[in-house]
Amino acid sequence: MAERIVVDARGSFCPGPLMELIARLKFAQVGDEVEVLSTDKGSASDIPEWVHKVGHQLLGTREEAGVFHIALKKMK
Repeated sequence: MAERIVVDARGSFCPGPLMELIARLKFAQVGDEVEVLSTDKGSASDIPEWVHKVGHQLLGTREEAGVFHIALKKMK
């Protein structure tokens, strides 16, 4: 059963949110969905770029009240 994981990186600055995501993904299972919450605008482009580069699936990005929500699925 896939898990839904939230990485709350609000208040952290580049490359903090990406580093928090990478650390959390090490413990996630293939198929798990992870959502990163970040107030760092750079995360909106850096994290999706990294997700594609390493072969995970980007599920979507959106901004709500200054918080970027970047969702992905662990593929390997």
